[in-house]
Amino acid sequence: MIKSRFYVTTPIYYVNDAPHIGHAYTTILADVLSRFHRALGDDVFFLTGLDEHGQKVQQAAEKRGLSPQAHCDDLAPRFTDLWKKLGIFNDDFIRTTQERHKRIVRSILQKVYDGGDIYQKEYEGLYSVAEERFITEKEAESGQFREVKTIKEKNYFFKMSKYQDRLIKYIEDNPGFIRPEHRRNEMLGFLRQPLTDLCISRPKARLSWGIEIPFDPDYVTYVWFDALINYISAIGYGSDDVKFGRFWPGVHLIGKDILTTHSIYWTTMLFSLDLPLPEVIFAHGWWLMGESKMSKSLGNVVRPLDLIEQHGVDAVRYYLMSEMNLGADANFTPENFIKRYNSDLANDFGNLLNRVSGLIAKNHGGIIPDAGVATLAEEDVASAGRALGPKVEGLIRDYKVDEAINEVMNLVRQVNKYMETQAPWKLAKTDLPAAGRVLYTATEALRLSAVLLKAVMPEKVATVLSILGVPDSGLTWGELKSGVALPSFPALFPRIEVEKKA
Repeated sequence: MIKSRFYVTTPIYYVNDAPHIGHAYTTILADVLSRFHRALGDDVFFLTGLDEHGQKVQQAAEKRGLSPQAHCDDLAPRFTDLWKKLGIFNDDFIRTTQERHKRIVRSILQKVYDGGDIYQKEYEGLYSVAEERFITEKEAESGQFREVKTIKEKNYFFKMSKYQDRLIKYIEDNPGFIRPEHRRNEMLGFLRQPLTDLCISRPKARLSWGIEIPFDPDYVTYVWFDALINYISAIGYGSDDVKFGRFWPGVHLIGKDILTTHSIYWTTMLFSLDLPLPEVIFAHGWWLMGESKMSKSLGNVVRPLDLIEQHGVDAVRYYLMSEMNLGADANFTPENFIKRYNSDLANDFGNLLNRVSGLIAKNHGGIIPDAGVATLAEEDVASAGRALGPKVEGLIRDYKVDEAINEVMNLVRQVNKYMETQAPWKLAKTDLPAAGRVLYTATEALRLSAVLLKAVMPEKVATVLSILGVPDSGLTWGELKSGVALPSFPALFPRIEVEKKA
């Protein structure tokens, strides 16, 4: 039975970029959320993709002696190949050069133009070639924009200012719309200033690589007006009304640096189209190396593939999801990664599996023992296990992924302490059924924890559940089957040994 629908998107990544940990984080986050929601019985659609138009793409293609389309076709697999390695299970991968997208962009431009929200005027202002947009004098003075020059030309503008008051009211009336709250306040502060209209075209004489404006063939569409439309073109706007009605509105996961474009450009475009606004726009923080944002120019970009090759994809997924509090910045260091890996995965989760399976093999012939009659000690563990599923579901629906993971690991830690207190290796010498009762309870708690971590570590958890003989198990306490023989297996998360400095 379907509980509700869940449509989640990542930004469409810039095709010229080399995929890095920031891209990986957002995409894994969307994947983890979509997997959790599928497990909860929701109707899920997960979209990611690439932004392939604009001046920088055209210039990069020219330098390589390729057409812009050939350049994009050559670079796109860097992302799709990485997503496969990261265990990403997306429903669609959209590229803005696909005809299915371009056709919808043209139809939207025509609709907004016919509705009177697009006009033409001559404009002179400061233009950042690197950011591919006009900027204010204040922005130019900030020093954050590169390749700034003055441009005077005739262009088309979208009446963004027309919807300023309506947008302010919507944000004020819907406190969960822009998250976290300090980002919502940031946007409200931005909107207290006069909102200018948005230039949405570029003359073909200056830029030819883009979607042609349907009502003037001398212009192409500004890349942001094109790119944002992917969120609705991919799910059937203008082509499949049933599918579009089934999934829109959705949840946009974005980095905090593109919050303005999503919460102001995109929302006013949707107002003009008379469409519902997104359900949630969630701006997560940046991954920092020391105190600096990861960036190619600083040379501190971490390549996810390097971590995967050394420690496995699930360890990387676990670290990224558990380390960042969604909405705040997080600090990456190899030392942090190793510390969390050894603490959570090797010592707590992996060690619990090793302990119970080792003791079952030694004292119970490798067969999962009977549950027996629970004492207060077993009831404490079972009670925590029964409460865990609803608790995790609530946290996931509130986008608190790191807290949800910590709740699961708290049960694992509780069970490790339970094992120490009950000492089934000692009990086995005097009361074998009692030792079996303890091991059944610990193994069942491990099974339940694994099920709740499956969205985060799909490969490793599948292995654990297969070892326990319950690959399709759920969240009801007691699904572990007694009498099942446990196979031998290699260490799930071998401890990372760090050489001590002399």
